[in-house]
Amino acid sequence: MGLVELKTWDFDRSALDQIKSERYFDYPVVYFLNNNTTVYIGETVAFKNRMKSHLNNKERKNLEKMTLIIHEEFHRSATYNLETKLINYFLGDDRYRLQNKSQTAQSVTHNYHNKEFYDKEIFNDIWKELLKRKMVNNPAHVIENRDIFKLSPFKELTMTQLELKTKILEVCEEHIKDNETFVFMVKGEAGVGKSVVLSSVFNSIQELAADKNSNLHQTKNYLLVNHSEMLKTYKNIAANVKFLKKNNFDKPTSFINKQKKTTEKADVVLVDEAHLLLSRADAFNGFNEDNQLEEIIKHSKVVIVVYDEKQVLKLKSYWDKERLKKIVSGYQREEPYVLKEQFRMNAGDDVIDWIDNFVEKRILELPKDELYDFKIFDSAKEMHDAIVEKNKEHGLSRVVSTFDYEHKKDGEQYYIREDNLEIPWNLTDTKNTWAEKPETIKEAGSIYTIQGFDLNYVGVILGPSVTYDDQNDCLKILTEKYSDTEAFRGKDGIEDVERAKEQIILNSINVLMKRGMKGLYIYASDEELRKRLLEL
Repeated sequence: MGLVELKTWDFDRSALDQIKSERYFDYPVVYFLNNNTTVYIGETVAFKNRMKSHLNNKERKNLEKMTLIIHEEFHRSATYNLETKLINYFLGDDRYRLQNKSQTAQSVTHNYHNKEFYDKEIFNDIWKELLKRKMVNNPAHVIENRDIFKLSPFKELTMTQLELKTKILEVCEEHIKDNETFVFMVKGEAGVGKSVVLSSVFNSIQELAADKNSNLHQTKNYLLVNHSEMLKTYKNIAANVKFLKKNNFDKPTSFINKQKKTTEKADVVLVDEAHLLLSRADAFNGFNEDNQLEEIIKHSKVVIVVYDEKQVLKLKSYWDKERLKKIVSGYQREEPYVLKEQFRMNAGDDVIDWIDNFVEKRILELPKDELYDFKIFDSAKEMHDAIVEKNKEHGLSRVVSTFDYEHKKDGEQYYIREDNLEIPWNLTDTKNTWAEKPETIKEAGSIYTIQGFDLNYVGVILGPSVTYDDQNDCLKILTEKYSDTEAFRGKDGIEDVERAKEQIILNSINVLMKRGMKGLYIYASDEELRKRLLEL
């Protein structure tokens, strides 16, 4: 097959008039328009006419160059696919602000003949040439490990995800003018792509807010997440996407306190990681009401709630089915939408089932999976060394731990000391997400540094609270050894506090074990549990 060709001209009528080759005019091509700070990416079968249209578009008037990408094997499916990939990689490269809008439901990328060739070989050739010409800053493999790439609102969605996105947009347009608040619930366990869908939905909502023909025109909308690391990522995305602004993203307490100062309700509010919402007052976080979800509903017209009851990590955020049902029953007029398909872990059902059973305290035989690296370690040091090697090979590989080691918010550095391993842990003091900082390969993360994010390989230290019951051949959780004191504050209204504490620890294990896309390594601090796992 032929080579990819890239041709660049000034973006003006004079340059366009001088382009004579007819093979550009009615042939599928990919292109982008840019200046030093802004880019627009597209595909077309009528290049010259499309450029004339762009030249008449006021939004494009400050763009200075047009670059054409051609290949003799291009067809419409391939060029649409490559356009989508380029949009995502340009966003992840973090050099330009994108002028692109969301992809439409009608143009969802589908499988087509030889798709892998275009996805990998052709795209890699394009990106390498862009690097060579200094038109982008980072190699593709660096971008692929960035959270702003993984949560890009332009990500190609599966048919199921697209169905959910379409449903949410319909709900918003249909109920924005209702007299009563409308609540729509989305359920899904770790790794099913909840945040990817929400990122895509919110970008489309903000586009519709600028569309005079939409019911959402001039609406004031927000995406809330009670997670500092994820909020950083969303705001970093907003810095590079046309219709998003950083102040559209907030923490729930901040949003609620601002809304209490006005009589005007917010229009559409999306709540990511809603299982992290406070379910009682918490002076430590500046929240003095009874329940964050109730307050968000009170101050909003349409609320989209995305949650996973298996990721509740604190008593003051303790949600069970009955409590949730009681709060939303007066506002929810449709059944929750359930996302089930696992996207994060490239593992078979046996591995997922093993983890699901483990967090139910059952210990099954270790599954064999040729595509997923699943190992138990006898030494914490050896596991960390193995993760360091995987990080050199694949990037974005880290050690994380259950919250079983001392940590205070006093500016001091705290350590995990296990076996012959001693490493700093739970450091969260920068504007960048923890896993993306190169130096964190020498640290251990916690549920608070890693929840909601992907790793390539994860090494999980099961601390002293996770032990073995040899009489019943199952896990035994020692809640008194769990060091996250903040997690166990706020017992009011919980009938079985000890059971709730145990569930929080099991939930944290579930969160940690489902971070790794390519592999999961486990080390157990408890000698008896470690011995039992090594027998599997």
